[in-house]
Amino acid sequence: MSKGPGLFADIGKKAKDLLTRDYISDQKFTVSTYSDTGVAITSTAVKKGGLSTGDVAVLYKYKNSVIDVKADTGSNINTTLTFTEIIPSTKTIASFKFPDYNSGKLEVQYFHDHATLTTSVALNQSPAVDLSVTIGTPSIAFGAEAGYDTTSGCFTKYTAGISVAKPDSYASIILGDKGDTIRASYVHHLDSLKKSAAVGEISRRFSTNDNTFTVGGSYAIDPLTTVKAKLNNHGNLGALLQHEIIPKSILTLSGEFDTKALDKTPRFGLALALKP
Repeated sequence: MSKGPGLFADIGKKAKDLLTRDYISDQKFTVSTYSDTGVAITSTAVKKGGLSTGDVAVLYKYKNSVIDVKADTGSNINTTLTFTEIIPSTKTIASFKFPDYNSGKLEVQYFHDHATLTTSVALNQSPAVDLSVTIGTPSIAFGAEAGYDTTSGCFTKYTAGISVAKPDSYASIILGDKGDTIRASYVHHLDSLKKSAAVGEISRRFSTNDNTFTVGGSYAIDPLTTVKAKLNNHGNLGALLQHEIIPKSILTLSGEFDTKALDKTPRFGLALALKP
């Protein structure tokens, strides 16, 4: 597969992951098992408020194909089929959800040394079509995406972005929501292993003149323990601690607070992922 600029969805992803990934406000328990034949089984139980849900996922890898099937307590079955290099430099992804037969989607990704192209089509009688393209190199990339509704004949979205990457930093600017929002972010890695980093993000919605500025970061206390925190100009504070209790098994403790309304009850989350 090409070492080109990456997908359009990757623009801004580093900052987004630092500011949102693993921050939870519920209780989650996950157990994963693996076999030598390439089968992985993951069972997940989630309790949010007074509602408990669960699912079981089975993932099977064989040569250049991956089959992922997930069944949940709502009687839904999600199936994703991924095929790499059916055509050189491409990845094909087909997804279905039962019993919602109109939720099927087919996506084809094409990778080149200086460009990537993604086309996604809904598998129903009035399909929506999404198209994205990125040009450049791993160091600097320009991209755009658009969504088109074949029923109404209207564009459902159009977005443009740029990213610049260096060995110890990453910056991006995204113009989205049909030009109504702009988001700029910067990530700076604090160590050579990229386990500790600082991040800043500013976004503006032109229709409401609403600005949001968020700073955050992650710090590796030791090889097994990481802490993360974030704070925005609206007073929302988030913090989490992750610890690898045994190899590949991680305990996550997370909390979110409103510093401008201390009478509000803080939200806490707990997640345990076991991979024997």
